[in-house]
Amino acid sequence: MDLAYIPSPSHGVLYLGPVPLRGYAFCIIIGVFVAVWYGNRRWVARGGRSGTVADIAVWAVPFGLVGGRLYHVITDYQLYFGEGRDWVDAFKIWEGGLGIWGAIALGAVGAWIGCRRRGIPLPAYADALAPGIALAQAIGRWGNWFNQELYGRATDLPWAVKITSVDGGRVPGTYHPTFLYESLWCVGVALLVIWADRRFKLGHGRAFALYVAAYCAGRAWIEYMRVDEAHHILGLRLNVWTAIIVFVLAVAYIVVSARLRPGREEIVEPAAAEDDGITGSADADADSADADSADAGSTDTAAAGAGSGKGLRKSPGKTGKD
Repeated sequence: MDLAYIPSPSHGVLYLGPVPLRGYAFCIIIGVFVAVWYGNRRWVARGGRSGTVADIAVWAVPFGLVGGRLYHVITDYQLYFGEGRDWVDAFKIWEGGLGIWGAIALGAVGAWIGCRRRGIPLPAYADALAPGIALAQAIGRWGNWFNQELYGRATDLPWAVKITSVDGGRVPGTYHPTFLYESLWCVGVALLVIWADRRFKLGHGRAFALYVAAYCAGRAWIEYMRVDEAHHILGLRLNVWTAIIVFVLAVAYIVVSARLRPGREEIVEPAAAEDDGITGSADADADSADADSADAGSTDTAAAGAGSGKGLRKSPGKTGKD
């Protein structure tokens, strides 16, 4: 007898009149809002303009959604193109199915486009957004709870999630809530990045790389617990291998970047620096230096003139003596 468990929603859609509000999409939207809001705060603290993060997110978010969906459909193609499947379901993103690896990869392409249009270094933007992305993932994982998906092995622990749906071959029962484990892990990753960034002044993309490495470390063992259908390579799920490879790449980037480009960017948004008068101050210093040089030149000229005048006054006297 189950004494305690996390109940699953009876359905993942709420209706506001004729408008359907899907729990999965709602969690994704809230996550994006939190990421942009917190990323904007960090960006302004680094010296950027308020609103820049949102402007670039207009490029990053759509690219990320497309990338996340593409990764999921490609790696789980049998769910959409297998026998008895309807390929149209590949476009039904509200039913779940976003691969974080594809979302980050293609989202970075969108962010690069937005940053390039504003003359902003992508690594600095990624550093500002890193903990916000982790928080967005923490919120977005609750969308899987609404869809009764991404759970682990059967368990009778008091925090088990109770699955009631039989769709897609599900077997009702209580299981490890891997969506909850990953959500909590992502919150921890966000706190880690915030702490490390304040403590070590991470720059040039290292805060983002730390987020990636920390997330992959947790994703590997959480993924290993899941029981949903997935491709396996040498006995491990595909996403476990992806997490291991990306973790190694992220750590390597942190090490190499710290050696090649130590410290943190002083200016992350040139236009904001101009607004703050940083460039203007430099110009003023240059003008002041020029003025000092001019004054010095005038003084030398006056001194030379005075000396010349003394010479002229002495000449008549000298001639009279002769």
